[in-house]
Amino acid sequence: MAKNTSGRGQRDLTVKVKTARGRKLSSTRWLQRQLNDPYVKRAQAEGFRGRAAFKIMELDDKFRFLVPGARVVDLGCAPGGWLQVAVPRINALGEKKGKAVGRIIGIDLQEVEPLPGAEIHQLDFMSDGADEQIKDWLGGPADVVMSDMAAASSGHKQTDHLRIIALCETAAHLAFDVLDEGGTFVAKVLAGGAEGELQKLLKQKFDKVANVKPPASRADSSEKFVVATGFRG
Repeated sequence: MAKNTSGRGQRDLTVKVKTARGRKLSSTRWLQRQLNDPYVKRAQAEGFRGRAAFKIMELDDKFRFLVPGARVVDLGCAPGGWLQVAVPRINALGEKKGKAVGRIIGIDLQEVEPLPGAEIHQLDFMSDGADEQIKDWLGGPADVVMSDMAAASSGHKQTDHLRIIALCETAAHLAFDVLDEGGTFVAKVLAGGAEGELQKLLKQKFDKVANVKPPASRADSSEKFVVATGFRG
């Protein structure tokens, strides 16, 4: 039997990060978690722009809303991981012969690196006329509006929860304006008690509303996703 001369056991494979001067302990923990996250490593290996790509993969594998020919709006699309997943699934490049060709519009406040098959615009989706501008770019109503947006963290759990719920509600109202009948709304929320009104609102507008925590979401995160299907128009 070959002798292990590395001097390291399996338990030592976890990357440890030293707390550098000027770096907060929370930042050190975040960095260590990133370096040891299998989804981060997989994203790097497969060329995705972030681990969030696997969240939309898992949600779509379950609910099947990114289909060839779909017209999709991705709100807060930076850095573009969700766009990368959607482009081939909706056949935005027309590579699946005999299948309908979809279209996807990415919206963000910041500039996003271009991605073949996706049309990306810098726009505040809360601005007046944003819904009409999006429909104009898309060439009509959308089949899917999706959002992985999160408000900037304040460090206060309840405040952050209220902020992301408010952001999600605003995204939902935009979806009501741009979705075609039968459309789907997918958005990130944080569990915390204030999402009741959002759920009530969505149930009034959609046939089905599901709350899902995909495997790619970290186990210690309060993050979950709402998937509302069958928009009533």
